Amino acid sequence: MTEDRLEIARLMLPALRWSADNGFEGFRETIESGLALGVGGFILFGGEAEGVRELTAELRRRAPHPLLIASDLERGAGQQFRGATPLPPAAAIGWLGDEEVAERAGELTAREARALGVNWIYAPDADVDLEPENPIIGVRSFGTGAEAVAAQVAAWVRGCRRGGALSCAKHFPGHGRTVGDSHIERPSVKASRHDLEIDLLPFRAAVRAGVDSMMTAHVVYPALDPGGDPATLSPRILGDLLRGEMGFEGLVVTDAIVMDGLVEGTTEAAAAVRALAAGCDVLLYPQDMEAVVAAVRDAVESRRLPRERVEDALRRIAQAAARVDGEAGGGVGAEADRRWALEVGMRALRVCRGQPVLPAGPVRLVEVEDDAGGPYPPYPRDALPAALRRAGVELSDEGTPVVALYSDIRAWKGRPGISAAAQERVRQVTAGSPDATVLMFSHPRLAHELPTTRNLLAAWGGEGIMQEAVAAWLLGQSGGAAGFTSGVDR
Repeated sequence: MTEDRLEIARLMLPALRWSADNGFEGFRETIESGLALGVGGFILFGGEAEGVRELTAELRRRAPHPLLIASDLERGAGQQFRGATPLPPAAAIGWLGDEEVAERAGELTAREARALGVNWIYAPDADVDLEPENPIIGVRSFGTGAEAVAAQVAAWVRGCRRGGALSCAKHFPGHGRTVGDSHIERPSVKASRHDLEIDLLPFRAAVRAGVDSMMTAHVVYPALDPGGDPATLSPRILGDLLRGEMGFEGLVVTDAIVMDGLVEGTTEAAAAVRALAAGCDVLLYPQDMEAVVAAVRDAVESRRLPRERVEDALRRIAQAAARVDGEAGGGVGAEADRRWALEVGMRALRVCRGQPVLPAGPVRLVEVEDDAGGPYPPYPRDALPAALRRAGVELSDEGTPVVALYSDIRAWKGRPGISAAAQERVRQVTAGSPDATVLMFSHPRLAHELPTTRNLLAAWGGEGIMQEAVAAWLLGQSGGAAGFTSGVDR
């Protein structure tokens, strides 16, 4: 085989994003050029279930080889795809300490993903939540204890395999200690090699459980690589540690190669070549596919990138795609699955202070939005009021206040915690109504940032399923849960 016969484009998975205006048609150029180049697959963001199913069928039908079709589904297939089942964040599941729940979450996510034509799930998050000031992990992690996180990760991986999709532990070797978001900067973790064994424990458990792939962190670990390269570009971390010491034989995929944590001081194409040389097999989310292909081809021809390294990556890609090729069938969003997800969400709610209840009579729902900003909008905030109205609760500007504070962990947000402005808005409401119930859609550990709140319920995250869970819990507390049905999609 000559250099130009290498299927270099198969190393890439470009992104396709759905929009309410035109579905995936806004990315039609990416679809056409990707298929013409022969990419290894695509990563999908958003979409209606039926539209996703139609798109993935088209992609498989037109591709010259089996495709890897991936998506970020840490919170269930409903995290991305409307009509599928959404799940609570990993921290909520981890807090329950029930491996059967984690395993069922992995199985359900995989089963529904395959029903939509998605065969590679970028989950579970195997990071340990070790740094409260971390702006990007937080409730995405199963918890703060490495051994408990390891058990949850292994259970999720087992469930995902049973559901028929490829799993992916991320972000190797651990993003849980950072105080920076690798979407917008290149964080560095100064922990010792001894301490980093804590971070590595869930990844070792994932390998033992048969995880199919690992996603790299665009993070520097001087104790693992004194040269200062982020894990994605480090042969020491990916070769000596992951492949050598840990014996991992599956796919290694980069985190998105457009993130500042990787391309800081370089170009996407140059970073792609270095990532392949370091041991990555799949290049995620390229924006200039032709430039990446040209750079990799030039590096192979000039012998800066060993041909054998590319062939090895292509072999792994082909083997993984062949294992999950074809249509899986089945449906999504079954009522039994939605009910189970809602029950899990309700079980995970935390009363942080006092006795949160729905007031008698009309309710004035005061929404405090602390998640605005960044390139993508936060979860819709309509599930909570809709659920209350369905149950007969009157929402009125003249009612007794109930505060819904949304302060989630989000990429590009650049900070954890509750902003000063949001804290002040909550304080204003509780100053006038000291016994008002405050619903905090974020990590329970942030309760100390709301010192004037007497009655506080924490819901881990602001996605629709947790809004529904809060509504059901409150209605149950007030004796109004009879006949409550879930209508959540996102």
